[in-house]
Amino acid sequence: MPAIKSLDDLFLNTLKDIYFAERRILQALPKMAKAAQSDALAEGFMLHRDQTKEQIERLKQVFEAIGKRPAGVTCEAIQGLIAEGEELLEDAKEPSPVRDAGLIACAQAIEHYEMARYGALVAWAKASGKSDVVALLQATLDEEKKTDALLNTMANRKINPMAVREAA
Repeated sequence: MPAIKSLDDLFLNTLKDIYFAERRILQALPKMAKAAQSDALAEGFMLHRDQTKEQIERLKQVFEAIGKRPAGVTCEAIQGLIAEGEELLEDAKEPSPVRDAGLIACAQAIEHYEMARYGALVAWAKASGKSDVVALLQATLDEEKKTDALLNTMANRKINPMAVREAA
């Protein structure tokens, strides 16, 4: 990682981090959808895959706006969160509401990471006068928050109660 000496350096490094992360998430979402027992959950993962494609395009626009070529830096955090999801699938081999509850928890961990990154990027863009990219980053932050809320609702209203009944 290059030395970070300014807010612009920090912004660029974090932008590269989330660019890498979004591309890895794009690869993971179809696997999560395939692993889900709930059709609604699988559909939600595939909808988020489509959103993630748009988010990657927005990130490319941000890179262009700041005069940089789109590039990622390895994001160990997202690698670890995706690995946790893969471990869940190894430990809960059969499709079930319990496995779906675990998939939701893993997806929310990823969403929370993304919300933290996009929140910081929005704040830094505002602070450093990058008004041309604030709307792009804010649009993605809003989508991530909405996805998190939808996952939470799905878990609390349907998946978690089904998982409790299954275990009884």
